[in-house]
Amino acid sequence: MIDFSWTEEQRQLQQKILEFSRQELNSNLIDLDAQEAFNWEGWRKCGSLKIQGLPIPKEYGGMGADILTTIYALEALGLGCKDNGLIFAINAHLWACSLPILTFGNAEQKQKYLPQLCQGELIGGHAISEPEAGSDVYNLKTVAQKRDDKYILNGVKNWVTNGPVSNLYIVFATVDPSKGKSGISGFIVEANLPGCTLKRKISKMGLRTTQLGELVLEDCEVPAENLLGKEGGGMAIFTHSMEWERGFILSSAIGTMERLLTTCVDYAKKRKQFGQSIGKFQLVSTKLVDMKLRLETSRTLLYKVGWLKKMGKSILMEAAMTKLYISESWVQSCLDAIQIYGGYGYLTEFEIERELRDALGSKLYSGTSEIQRHIIAQFMGLGR
Repeated sequence: MIDFSWTEEQRQLQQKILEFSRQELNSNLIDLDAQEAFNWEGWRKCGSLKIQGLPIPKEYGGMGADILTTIYALEALGLGCKDNGLIFAINAHLWACSLPILTFGNAEQKQKYLPQLCQGELIGGHAISEPEAGSDVYNLKTVAQKRDDKYILNGVKNWVTNGPVSNLYIVFATVDPSKGKSGISGFIVEANLPGCTLKRKISKMGLRTTQLGELVLEDCEVPAENLLGKEGGGMAIFTHSMEWERGFILSSAIGTMERLLTTCVDYAKKRKQFGQSIGKFQLVSTKLVDMKLRLETSRTLLYKVGWLKKMGKSILMEAAMTKLYISESWVQSCLDAIQIYGGYGYLTEFEIERELRDALGSKLYSGTSEIQRHIIAQFMGLGR
């Protein structure tokens, strides 16, 4: 039986992160967004609480939280923090860099990188997408040639989340193109290695405080000891990280949707038109009810996926369903919020339009909504 009741310890952690987020992470967000600037202060403050290491065992510098506690805490982060870019940077760092090192790294790699990643002293990036390998990620062209005690990497990676500020990347390259997927391997590539260059920072519509970049590898010499897992094991690493990422990267969006709903309900009660509060108009109240329904169904789906993962179940289909449903619910609720606020919702100073711009990206990263539907269809026996 699924039980979503929370212990006192979990509630205390949730409340701690909520209060911290509200007090420490909401300064100068309009300016940071306009400047497309990384929230260094917010990142370091989160690191001091080890938010970047929520599910990482204590022996490696993390909090040691189970997955349900982790998503409950991340939900509080989204409820209290309005900087969706910072939250996305933390999630990408956690699910696509730290967790693969925890799962596939050897003892030396874990001890070397995880404590600093958990404390925010290192920032992790994930480099698999390429100009001709976006949704078709296994069609990558980056090559890794073994030479003595090192691998020589050559290729171009784009859409690297955290790229411009990362200290290390999980890079995927093929050691044998003739083997297709089976030739792909994962590497821990430190940003200061010769031949590893962040060529450009990429501007985008939303999540503007998250840094996105293009990584170029030109005869980049990576020590053989930085091979993550085994040669040819890259597909397993990527599948693993996508299962976790798609399942839980939108945990904070549940908190964001709740914050947005609360804000809109308060506004609908206070804002008067035609002699009464706009919340009394059916067309407005219906939007608020729909926002409430999306919030509660999204939360239930997220908790179920967390429970399944805690039970040791595979969640490949459920993760795709969660990513698809929450992302589309989040976007629609932001659209409804703008309509409820009317012209004010379109203004930068009210911070509602930024919520929409930030939410739209969730339908694209970690696999588009179309990719998620394709995955779900395959599990239903409708695919190839």
